[in-house]
Amino acid sequence: MNATLNESWDPSVHKPAQIQEHEVQATSGLAALGGFILWLFCAGAALVAGIGIESPLLILPAMLAIGVGILGLCGLFIVNPNQAKVLQLFGAYNGTVKEPGLRWANPFYTKKSVSLRVRNFESDKLKVNDSTGNPIQIAAVVVWKVVDSAEAIFQVDNYENFVHVQSESALRNLATRYPYDAHDREGEMALRSNTAEIAEHLKTEIQERLTKAGVEVIEARISHLAYAPEIAGVMLQRQQASAIIAARQKIVEGAVGMVEMALSMLSNQKIVELDEQRKAVMVSNLLVVLCSDRGTQPIVNAGNSES
Repeated sequence: MNATLNESWDPSVHKPAQIQEHEVQATSGLAALGGFILWLFCAGAALVAGIGIESPLLILPAMLAIGVGILGLCGLFIVNPNQAKVLQLFGAYNGTVKEPGLRWANPFYTKKSVSLRVRNFESDKLKVNDSTGNPIQIAAVVVWKVVDSAEAIFQVDNYENFVHVQSESALRNLATRYPYDAHDREGEMALRSNTAEIAEHLKTEIQERLTKAGVEVIEARISHLAYAPEIAGVMLQRQQASAIIAARQKIVEGAVGMVEMALSMLSNQKIVELDEQRKAVMVSNLLVVLCSDRGTQPIVNAGNSES
């Protein structure tokens, strides 16, 4: 007894069995409907005959047959396309019917409908801090569908609410692991610049959370991404400054190339011989003209006038 009490509890051993879907074929509802209507017609005729001859031995069985026929009609149900009916008998799972049409099953079965259609939703705009600590607003669109009706019904309390909550939790966790922008850091993945990779990571993380609910994530992507209002202005100035610096760098690289080409052409074609001082002046003037963001005013040198 003491040895039993001292044994450690192993969750892998005591883990409850997971209910998985198995499909069952229900009886054709049209055949059952025709049979029960014929049954009720015969039972009604017997009841009328029993009342006519005032025979309790005929009336009571006829009334019982009518009750059985009405109870049998309660077993009819409709399965729409891309819909499943989960059948339970006194709490026990008995299978899932997916074949569309009018079907019949034990009238004591409870039948829960589960939509197998593709569905989507957009999460609320979440305010989180990215990996660098900057507050951002982020939202995502998740496209999903139920692939295991038994897990959707029995493994979680409300699978639709479960999908919404777990998707937002996965989105929040993803946003904290990446920066909003890489800011020219080589090889760093960012939310704004690596949209395809981020979407794939988001889909994988949501799928890991929803597998236990019998749900397949078809697509997940970020639908809204912005800095929080309190830092949006400052970050916009930073982005503008980065853009200006990058543009200036391209302009200077182009200007240096043009100056080098001009000096090379003047030298090769022997248009004019320039000493080092005049080359320096020419380079300075050309760089001012090419790199200036405003129009330059030329000054024409007419030469020195002799007194």
